[in-house]
Amino acid sequence: MKFFKMLAFVTVAVTALQAKEYKALFDCSSGNAAYIKSRMWLVDKTVDMMEKKGDTVSVVLTLHGKCVPVVSKAFDEVVDDKDIVNTREAQKWLTALSKRNNVKVIACSMSLQSNDIEEEDLLPFVTVSDNSFIETIMYQNEGYAFMAFK
Repeated sequence: MKFFKMLAFVTVAVTALQAKEYKALFDCSSGNAAYIKSRMWLVDKTVDMMEKKGDTVSVVLTLHGKCVPVVSKAFDEVVDDKDIVNTREAQKWLTALSKRNNVKVIACSMSLQSNDIEEEDLLPFVTVSDNSFIETIMYQNEGYAFMAFK
């Protein structure tokens, strides 16, 4: 019996030593709705893969430039008609990501203004930053790996 307890302890200890901590900052400035949709799907699947291995994951998505319409409830008023379907799908993946307790979504206030998007039109899980560049620098200084969607 002591052998099995010791084996269980060693297994847990080895697993703990092998577990990794991932901190990633995904930065989106792309105006290509199909590309944004594919990247939101990819981020979701990437987080799944890391968590499946038992790793700790912390993800921040910063959205600025032409990417911010994806966080608007009224995106159909600010994107081209040809982009509505892909923006809706991107928003679906972004919403799924936001339901994870380890994912934060930040939109740039200046980009919202330049895209004529009001803060009250944002999805409820979106945090607004005065300047997403400042947020990006802060997270990089905290050790977050920078991943750009351009």
